[in-house]
Amino acid sequence: MHVVIAADKFKGSLTAAGVADAVAAGLLDARPDIAISVVPVADGGDGTVAAALAAGFTEIHVAVEGPTGISVSAPYALREQRAVIELAAACGLELLPGGVLDPLGSSTFGLGQVIGDAIDRGATEIIVGLGGSASTDGGAGMVQALGGRVVGDDGSDLGRGGGELHAVASIHADGLRRRMRGVQVLVASDVDNPLLGPRGAARVFGPQKGAGPDQVEILEQGLASWARAVAGAVGRDDAQLPGAGAAGGTGFAALALLDAELRSGIELMLDLSNFDAVAAGADLVITGEGSLDEQSLGGKTPVGVAEAAGRSGVTTVAVAGRCQLDETQLRGAGIVAAYPLTELEPDTARSMADAATLLRTVGRRSAQEWLHEG
Repeated sequence: MHVVIAADKFKGSLTAAGVADAVAAGLLDARPDIAISVVPVADGGDGTVAAALAAGFTEIHVAVEGPTGISVSAPYALREQRAVIELAAACGLELLPGGVLDPLGSSTFGLGQVIGDAIDRGATEIIVGLGGSASTDGGAGMVQALGGRVVGDDGSDLGRGGGELHAVASIHADGLRRRMRGVQVLVASDVDNPLLGPRGAARVFGPQKGAGPDQVEILEQGLASWARAVAGAVGRDDAQLPGAGAAGGTGFAALALLDAELRSGIELMLDLSNFDAVAAGADLVITGEGSLDEQSLGGKTPVGVAEAAGRSGVTTVAVAGRCQLDETQLRGAGIVAAYPLTELEPDTARSMADAATLLRTVGRRSAQEWLHEG
């Protein structure tokens, strides 16, 4: 018998590899004769680089400006001419000094530096996961780091952060175009928000990054000015495209100025991991994430894995810290059963602390219920 484990991390508890190891141990407790393939996956957010490394990529570290300009060491994954980068590793919320939010000053400059390093090492295809952004600068910092000039009325270059964007008058993109010539960018994101408006980057995600009502309006106005300047540079307005609002508007800059293609994060990672070939002929696929909920149905890891497994006719079950989906929702997503840890340990803190032990128990149970002799 052959089982494939393709689970995301349990945030704050276990990495994707840790989840897989615990489930595998439980499977082997019940059925020591089975073969297990582990495919750590992610949906474009935190854990995307780790999933690429598990798929055979090489880890690269580069010193870049963090979200507030303080140097950080950002890891990314490289294999031949393909690079996998996480925005969060260069300019994410968790890199803010002292955890102090800076909604107007945080920048994506460090992301552009990582992309540039990958290009310098020969990458011609760059996958960028956009989760975990600390900034709402519309990707302007990324553009600046890659050779674009973001210029005010007086002809001077603007400083960093979304709080500067209200002053943007034009973009000089020649340097950016030279830097990106021959490079394909794929943006991994499950966010479909536009750049502007009530569902836009500032109004929906700004408060999560510390922006109060007045700062949200400053950011909204700045992004509108940024969108006008970008439209003037590229000859089209991409501000309302689905995904333009991802990562504080970084999706917009990627789509409009890097000619990026927006893709489902989990689909990209399954392609990188050669999941279809690994799962072909398997008896069971086990997927999962920390919380199975309504957001999962929007293209998160478990649903993406279940869809891919379903194309090969393989049954999929899910493990989770908690599950807020009913049986009809799970079945509609291609998941025939879910095993939330809260059924074994209702106390959330203890469940997170003992996740590995609980997942081993869940692994035994799933083997007993889904892997039958003969």
